[in-house]
Amino acid sequence: MSFLKTLFWIVLSAVVVLFSINNWLPVTVNLWGGLQADVKMPILLFFFFLVGFVPTVIYYRTKAWRMGKRLDTVSRELADERGMKRFRAPARAESADKPAGDELTLDTPAPRGSSA
Repeated sequence: MSFLKTLFWIVLSAVVVLFSINNWLPVTVNLWGGLQADVKMPILLFFFFLVGFVPTVIYYRTKAWRMGKRLDTVSRELADERGMKRFRAPARAESADKPAGDELTLDTPAPRGSSA
């Protein structure tokens, strides 16, 4: 698979170089206030490619970073909840309904007579 990726980049680079060699012509760009700039066409195309590509990459990286932070938070909360399921209540006076030392879990409902 690495070979195909390398081959793709070599072919793409060759196409870009051939395009640049065949189109190395000056292009006049009219700026504000009557100013004009002579720029080579491949450089102008590369500049506008970056103008469109860089903000998109920044947006994508920011969104991926935020989603990673959210995922970390949710996984920490899940680990805390799983830890609470294994919590054992401290020893207390025995009642008729339930012997002392039973494991408390989030899955089992509280006894009817308790206030918790």
